[in-house]
Amino acid sequence: MSGSVTRVVSLTVVSSSHAVPGSSPIAETAPLSLCAREPHVPADRLVAEMVPPPRFDSVRFDTYVPDPDQPSQTEAVRVLSDFAAGLGGAHASGSGKRKWFGRKTEVPSGPRGVYLDGGYGVGKTHLLASLWHATPAAPSLKAFGTFVELTNLVGALGFQQTVRTLSGHRLLCIDEFELDDPGDTVLVSSLLSRLVEEGVALAATSNTLPGKLGEGRFAAADFLREIQGLSAHFRPLRIDGEDYRHRGLPEAPPPFSDEQVTRAAYATPGASLDDFPALLDHLARVHPSRYGALTDGVRAVCLTEVRPVPDQSTALRLVVLADRLYDREVPVLAAGLPFDRLFSEEMLNGGYRKKYFRAISRLTALARDAKGLVAQ
Repeated sequence: MSGSVTRVVSLTVVSSSHAVPGSSPIAETAPLSLCAREPHVPADRLVAEMVPPPRFDSVRFDTYVPDPDQPSQTEAVRVLSDFAAGLGGAHASGSGKRKWFGRKTEVPSGPRGVYLDGGYGVGKTHLLASLWHATPAAPSLKAFGTFVELTNLVGALGFQQTVRTLSGHRLLCIDEFELDDPGDTVLVSSLLSRLVEEGVALAATSNTLPGKLGEGRFAAADFLREIQGLSAHFRPLRIDGEDYRHRGLPEAPPPFSDEQVTRAAYATPGASLDDFPALLDHLARVHPSRYGALTDGVRAVCLTEVRPVPDQSTALRLVVLADRLYDREVPVLAAGLPFDRLFSEEMLNGGYRKKYFRAISRLTALARDAKGLVAQ
């Protein structure tokens, strides 16, 4: 596959005690448990693994199906295709900077990136991954990762080493670009400014316009200079439309019983089985940048006792897990509360509401994918 890599992680595993009601399962056939995993991703693999995730490994601009009622979607494909074609220039000799769009040896003034803004489910990640694939450069000269993976890279390598590592890239794609705290604002603003100086092109997706990052989450006014600095790097590209994941599809299946989910987990090779409250507690002990590694080798996630998320910190961790499961096309079979009731009204009306609606949308799609795991 284009851009595929071998993912190297270390997993510490402890035993799990889930059992099928009324049975004595054999250890070799027992489901996996996410709660029993403590993944550690080697720092030297972090950059090599910054490629589009499995769900988006084969997407291209011509596999994106624009809604005919939303001309902004067709326009986005045109603009991004042109942007990708313009990134084929070679390094400028001697200066360490690239030719921008193959014509200049110095980085021009003004925005040096594109910023895909729109609601959840309009195909922003599809377009971002298509841009990565269409950019005429070797995979080692372009990087694709989520915002949390980028901040974790800085934590693992240090700021200066991250600049040195990424400055050799032609393109940096950042998915789910949403600032959650002032520290991230300053960190990312400084990092992207340095990379732009080195001639790295930027592309990002988010549900929030770049000038409004941080609103409703922290005292954004106190960090206005950093936020405005981030905004200056991007040309916003608005993408309108409805959530394609549910366009014309039937309603998601209602949650199953704990017994149905447990039996399905034992009957499905490679499935995991966890109590939802225990999984939420476990996520607090694993850095969000490792949630992808947490699901390595898992064919389906089975959850019992799904109930409302108790607080915002837990909710935000669940959003990241939902994103990683969706990226990896892992079905989610659940017992308990429907996914559209995971988050409180206060959460759905607050500063992170778009993240929560995205999580509901993606988990609902994965629940639909998992319906066939339960014997009818």
